[in-house]
Amino acid sequence: MHSTLNFSELDAQIGRLFMAGIPGTQLDEATEALIRDHSLGGVILFARNIEGPVQLASLCSNLQEVALKHIGIPLFLAVDQEGGRVARLREPFTRFPGNRAVGEDPEPVEKAVEFGTITAREMSLVGLNMNMAPVVDVRRGEPERHLDGRIFSDDPEKVALLGRSVVKSLQENGVLAVAKHFPGLGRATRDPHHDLPTIVTDIGEIEAVNLPPFKAAIDQGVSAVMTSHAIYPALDPEYPGTLSHKIITGLLREKLGFEGLIVTDDLEMGAIKKGWGVAGGAAAAFEAGSDLLLICEDQENVLEGMKTLRDRLLRGEIPLQRLRQSVRRIMDAKARFLEKGTKISLARVKKYFKIDR
Repeated sequence: MHSTLNFSELDAQIGRLFMAGIPGTQLDEATEALIRDHSLGGVILFARNIEGPVQLASLCSNLQEVALKHIGIPLFLAVDQEGGRVARLREPFTRFPGNRAVGEDPEPVEKAVEFGTITAREMSLVGLNMNMAPVVDVRRGEPERHLDGRIFSDDPEKVALLGRSVVKSLQENGVLAVAKHFPGLGRATRDPHHDLPTIVTDIGEIEAVNLPPFKAAIDQGVSAVMTSHAIYPALDPEYPGTLSHKIITGLLREKLGFEGLIVTDDLEMGAIKKGWGVAGGAAAAFEAGSDLLLICEDQENVLEGMKTLRDRLLRGEIPLQRLRQSVRRIMDAKARFLEKGTKISLARVKKYFKIDR
C-alpha cells in the first residue's frame, strides 16, 4: 500500500469524504483546524450559522479562503433549502412554500423552475454551492410528520417531472442539486432523526413508484443523491439504505447507472447512531458505496469517523480502490461547479438584498 499512497495523502483523501457542521456564525478555530489539518471536503450550514446575507457571505468567503490557502481545493458549502418548513435561508432571502404547495399549484412546473432559479441565484451570491434538495419521495398514505409538506405528490410521474425541473434549474444556475431520500421515504411511519424506520413494500411498488423520480433526476444529470436511513426488507433486510451495499452499489450505481455523488443523510441521526455509532456508520456507509459522509453537529464525531475509516483502509478491510473512486467523483463535481463559485462580492450581496450598511 505504501508504494501507491503515503500516509499524508491517505489522510487528505479521507478528509475529502466528510462534510461537517460548524458551531456558530463565524469561522472558529476548530473548524479551521478541521479544514487545514484534515482536508475537510465540505461544510453544511444550519439556522444556527445564519444571521443574514452579509454575515453568511462573509462566513462562506472565510471558509473558502482557508480551504484554498491550506489545501488548494474549495469546499462544498451546503444548506437544506427545500422551501416551506425546511428552509435555512430566511428573509430577506426569497421564501417559497415547499414541495407540496408546488405540486398542488395550477402551474407546478413553472413554480418548480422559479424556486430552483431564484434559490440558486441567491445561494450562489452568498457563496453556497450545494442545495440538499429536491425531495423526490412519493407520498404513500399519510407520511410521517417530519415529511409533512415536503413531498410534491403521490403521483410518481408528477414527482419525477417536478424533481427534474428543480434539478435542472438549480444546476443551470451553478448550484449542485441533491435528490433525496433514496430509495424513497414516502411510506415512512417513523422519523429517522430519532429511530430506524422499516418501510414494508414489495419490489413491484419500489420499481413503479419509488424509483422513477430518482431515475428522472439521474437522467437530468443530478449531481448527487442522498440516501435514506430506513430498512427496506424487500431490498435488504439487514441494513438501512445508507449502509446497504445492495441498495447503494447494487441498485443506485449498477441498476440505475448513477455515476455522480452519493451523499449520506446526517449520520448523527438516531436511526444510525443508535445501532452503529456515528463513526461506525460513516465507515459502513463508505464501504457500501457512499462518497460524502455527512456529520452535522459534533466535530469530534467527524474526527472519529476519519480515524475509523483510516484504520479500516490500512487493515485492508476496505480496498483503496473505493477511496480513489469517491475522491475522483468529488473532485469532478468540484471542478464542474465550484471553479467559479469561490469569489464572493459583499457589494453585490448588499445591492441585491437592498442592504444599506
